[in-house]
Amino acid sequence: MNVVKSDKSQRLVVGISGASGVIYGIRLLELLQDTPIETHLVITDSAVVTLAHETQYKLEYVKSLASTCHSNRDIGAAISSGSFRTMGMVIAPCSICSMSEIAVGTTSSLLARAADVVLKERRRLVLMVRETPLHTNHLRNMTALSEVGAIIAPPVPAFYAKPEILDDIVNHSLGRILDLFDIELGIVRRWRELSQ
Repeated sequence: MNVVKSDKSQRLVVGISGASGVIYGIRLLELLQDTPIETHLVITDSAVVTLAHETQYKLEYVKSLASTCHSNRDIGAAISSGSFRTMGMVIAPCSICSMSEIAVGTTSSLLARAADVVLKERRRLVLMVRETPLHTNHLRNMTALSEVGAIIAPPVPAFYAKPEILDDIVNHSLGRILDLFDIELGIVRRWRELSQ
């Protein structure tokens, strides 16, 4: 019998929800486009509204950046099943609404279902939560997610890297997110390496 090893390390699910900061999801897809990593995008209706408010990008452009784009209504998509092996999922940005649905196990959308699958399969789920200030229920939901293995990673600027333009901040934040998946693209100005 021939044994074929599945290369799950080459697939990453990217979710874009309706929080401010849609550029994080777009740039993540742009950064991964010229790598061997197969990206699976799911974008919410709210994210489409945010896209129009915050950028000049068209939805078709964002979709074209992904290897595969799934409708948020398609709860039977490949990424809704644990048998579809991936390295995990990043939701960039992650709205409080999406985070809360994932925290309580509401899986009525593909975004929430895919995240739930990542958690149940013990894969890496990274949520770039975009909200401030946070009230106690937000913090409770974050704690619940952390307890089941999710990583809460708000996009917080690293000023020690001396960013000069907004792109520097976005790229550094995403580089640190990609670190969580052992993906190195050379976009992080690392502490202690800055003076070398």
